[in-house]
Amino acid sequence: MTDTHPCPQCGAATNPAFKARDFNRRIGVARFAYLRCTRCGVIFLRDVPADLARYYANDYYVIPHSVAQLAAWSVSERYKIELVRRFRGAGRLIEIGPASGGFCYLAKAAGFEVQAIEMDHRCCAFLSSKLGIVVVESADEATALEEMRPADVIVMWHVIEHLVSPWSMLEVAARKLLPGGVLVVAAPNPHAFQFGVLGERWAHVDAPRHLWLIPPGVIAERGARSGLELRMITTRDRGSLAWNRFGWEYTLMNRFSNGAVRRVGKTLGRAIAAAAYPLESQEGRGAAYTVVLQRNGP
Repeated sequence: MTDTHPCPQCGAATNPAFKARDFNRRIGVARFAYLRCTRCGVIFLRDVPADLARYYANDYYVIPHSVAQLAAWSVSERYKIELVRRFRGAGRLIEIGPASGGFCYLAKAAGFEVQAIEMDHRCCAFLSSKLGIVVVESADEATALEEMRPADVIVMWHVIEHLVSPWSMLEVAARKLLPGGVLVVAAPNPHAFQFGVLGERWAHVDAPRHLWLIPPGVIAERGARSGLELRMITTRDRGSLAWNRFGWEYTLMNRFSNGAVRRVGKTLGRAIAAAAYPLESQEGRGAAYTVVLQRNGP
């Protein structure tokens, strides 16, 4: 049965995909309808809540007490800066949606000139006052990026699925890259084995904060339209593999409200993740992907 809402990405017909509640944070009991494009496979939230901001509660962003604490937290993100430096070793870097700034910290330490666009006021204050990073506070990220100087690197680590208009963001990001510059996009993978098993309860659905589940090939195709060459597309980089365990742990943990039982669920999820590793580590089957696109020519 097709839906009357055409796909915002390609304009094709869509089918109902599933309905999900906010299983991750349990803010309200509303059910959110998602549609799937019959052509490109993009999954999207049919009706974005007018009060979407309320689903980003104060504890959504964890602010470190100090730069030293942020530095300790950022150890788990070192793979990100290592990946970026494979394609661009220095220059101006803009992160979209850095939260409290673990990657910003690493990029600055690696010698990049770092700027950021972030919608949360507390995160912006920390980035500016503690890290000395120029940050634009805005929930209209594409417009904010349009007004910034071109960059050598633009990164979005699990951000694009939150944006009301990811397509505008991709177009602006392509225009804002200097020759040889790279765009890095990491996001949940709608082709994931986990998604097929867990359905609407999959932690990476994260209704209604995740407005989109975008196939990685669509990111690459949209980049090509804007003159970006595909340099890497994988579900097997270190960051993507880490999201496999997260998906199992948090999906099972979120089925319960009692703290002790939640911990049991998380332990069970960890065991399932270990058992599923041989399958989920196969290219294309993992819970998340990373795409690297590069601007060539003048």
